[in-house]
Amino acid sequence: MDIDIPRLVTKATKNVGDIVALAIEHRPPEKAVVVYDTENELTRIITEAYRNVLPTATFIDFSAHTQEEIIAMFDALSPRDLVVLIQSTDFRLNEFRIRIQLFKRKLKVIDHLHLYRNTPDSWETYIDALAYDEAWYRGTGNRLKEKLEHTSTLRVLGEETELTVTGGLEIPKLNVGDYREMENIGGTFPIGEVFTEAKDLSLMNGSLMVYALADTDFHTAMHEPFRIDIKDGLVVGWGENAPESFSKVIAQIQTNERALVREIGFGLNRAITRERYLKDITAFERIFGLHFSLGEKHTVYKKPGITPDKTRYHVDIFPVVTQVFADDTLIFEKNTLLV
Repeated sequence: MDIDIPRLVTKATKNVGDIVALAIEHRPPEKAVVVYDTENELTRIITEAYRNVLPTATFIDFSAHTQEEIIAMFDALSPRDLVVLIQSTDFRLNEFRIRIQLFKRKLKVIDHLHLYRNTPDSWETYIDALAYDEAWYRGTGNRLKEKLEHTSTLRVLGEETELTVTGGLEIPKLNVGDYREMENIGGTFPIGEVFTEAKDLSLMNGSLMVYALADTDFHTAMHEPFRIDIKDGLVVGWGENAPESFSKVIAQIQTNERALVREIGFGLNRAITRERYLKDITAFERIFGLHFSLGEKHTVYKKPGITPDKTRYHVDIFPVVTQVFADDTLIFEKNTLLV
């Protein structure tokens, strides 16, 4: 397929420029360091966009420097300086967990991760997903958070399915590019999500029609919608048309832990849809709509009987959703958030 690289660079320049200025609030004389690689064309497109946005930044080719040299460059930065990571895969510096260590240094971080997973036909979707609509993310995100925080019963309706969560929801967390009240500034992009989970995981019952899930390589696997049944918070059955990969996922989870349904995520990124999807599951979960996670792993919320460092599985699934009710209030219908 023919790809207009200069046009994508121009579009990416606008979008990452808004991230830098509006979400991260990077301002001179704050310094900036951009660490990149050249293993993937999408990585090169994003890097060129940052060259346009941050002309005075220091650009570091990850493969052309030793680990000690890169760490020394980080050490030379001051709190509130910016580090941008543009990674075809995932940079490794021995035991140095890059983003965690950068946050400990009070540095701002923009992380573009696993870009190789996105095939050329989805590059434009990825770049569109970087657009930062401040009013949409911060306004809608906070209104949705407030609504979910005071919801006793959540009902998720699909095509001839209904899932009910009773007993209230955990305090929702925001991933909307608003870091003003947060200790760490930045994170993985693209963004756009409000997530929570049931206060009592056993109070989730009903069914969903699932059209996508994470495969074993963290790619998005699309399928004809298939039914899964949930009782007392556990996956207890699925339709005959479910792909073999789904039964294998459940079997793998159950070798170590329970096939619990934990995260309830509301994606807010309107550039990502079921039709224009991203192959990287960590980016695709920002899709405008809902997703859930299977398995006991979800380190944000602590639950009795679950030891976080012993959990292994957090498998995202994506259901067909026609309506969502927060108590008696309709908050989602026809791919529209009503908050």
